[in-house]
Amino acid sequence: MAAQDSVLSQIARPYASALFDLAKADNSVAAVEQGLDKLLALASESPDFARFLRSPVINTEEKAVAMRALLEKAKAHTTVGNFVKVVARNGRLFALPAIIAAFKERAAGHRGEVAADVTSATPLSAAQVKSLAETLKAKIGKSVTLTQHVDPSLIGGLVVKVGSQMIDSSLKTKLTAMKIAMKEVG
Repeated sequence: MAAQDSVLSQIARPYASALFDLAKADNSVAAVEQGLDKLLALASESPDFARFLRSPVINTEEKAVAMRALLEKAKAHTTVGNFVKVVARNGRLFALPAIIAAFKERAAGHRGEVAADVTSATPLSAAQVKSLAETLKAKIGKSVTLTQHVDPSLIGGLVVKVGSQMIDSSLKTKLTAMKIAMKEVG
């Protein structure tokens, strides 16, 4: 799994850098990021679309035609549309989520922000998100952009990942630690 992530980041980085440079030159980083967020949301909300992106069975030309139609219907930002068409033509749609993540990381760095992934058992309220962002900002010293995920298996608590740091205060982890400790005692 780690090797696959490494390969994806090697593919994603140059594409994300090129897109970021284009968006920065056009002064449209925020608009491009919003367009990419919509694509990422579609990939996470629709298992069919996610499978379409990863499928090696569908040839590159068919994927490019389908993406062109999707982008036209969605009235995507011109830079986003042209970029995704290039990615599709090059047969790299499987890496699109990784490319978007790399772009968002680059855009956040440009704004002086740090991206953080927050996973909770239930969706966080706006007040909880604000409080968490303020706490992380105080700890890190930079503005923090939160990306939220929900994983009911955590039972409660949070798992926060900022760069290479991970803070795991989930009940699932605490229960697992207690289980291990009890096995050692008994």
